[in-house]
Amino acid sequence: MRSLVNSDAPFSFVIVLVFLALISTSVFAQSAGNLTPIQQEIEKHRQRLTAGDMEERRDAVMRLENLHVAEASRAAMPALSDPSPVVRAHAAKAILSVEPEHAVAALQPLLKDKDEFVRREAAYALGLTRSRSATAALSGLLLNDKEDGVRAAAAVGLGHIADEAAVISLAGTLAPELSARGKGRGKREQNVFVLRAAAVALGRIKSRAGTAALISVLNNEKLDSDVRREAARSLGMIGDPSAATALRSASTASDPYLSQLAYEALRKLGQ
Repeated sequence: MRSLVNSDAPFSFVIVLVFLALISTSVFAQSAGNLTPIQQEIEKHRQRLTAGDMEERRDAVMRLENLHVAEASRAAMPALSDPSPVVRAHAAKAILSVEPEHAVAALQPLLKDKDEFVRREAAYALGLTRSRSATAALSGLLLNDKEDGVRAAAAVGLGHIADEAAVISLAGTLAPELSARGKGRGKREQNVFVLRAAAVALGRIKSRAGTAALISVLNNEKLDSDVRREAARSLGMIGDPSAATALRSASTASDPYLSQLAYEALRKLGQ
């Protein structure tokens, strides 16, 4: 300041400098004052997304998610490409307050992420958008991903969306022998969580196109009991009379939970 304000500087010039400084300070204060409390909170956490510490960036993402407003979700968008898989995974749900189609467009690239945790969380998040524009991507993930946890998350996501277009991939996962795809397929899906999630999803979709696959599961005594139970429950939700014979047989099963679910499903069928 001394270099600007010296004995040779006209007094009027000094007054101008002081006046400009006051105006600048006033404008900045006014701009900050125009922000609502929630906007101030968003801006604070948005700036934290550039921190060098991964834990701080993750915390910032979680704080933005908990605000549950579109503006906070938009502020969290850059975290989808964060160097840390943990931050990217948390960001998947943090952006869900924006319009569903925008969320789907932002999340789909994460389905190809190298990290299993990121792909899994992205699949769950896509299901929570309830947008049918995510059906094709999640169906592909269910059929092709190498990780059981990711495939199970894709099935759960498809159940949340409840788009009938997903029945082909879900039924093919449960009973590949019944699908055209299954004729050239290697081994049957063995992971219990994937099979159970697929059975639940078919029940939520409530399409009779999934009935045959669910009956196949219900009749297969080699499968895990949890999977057969969910097949019985889903058949009741679909309400297709063609499932009555299989449900009657299951209603006398030694597994009391399975027999009860089959009996309840028969009642829904009016049997």
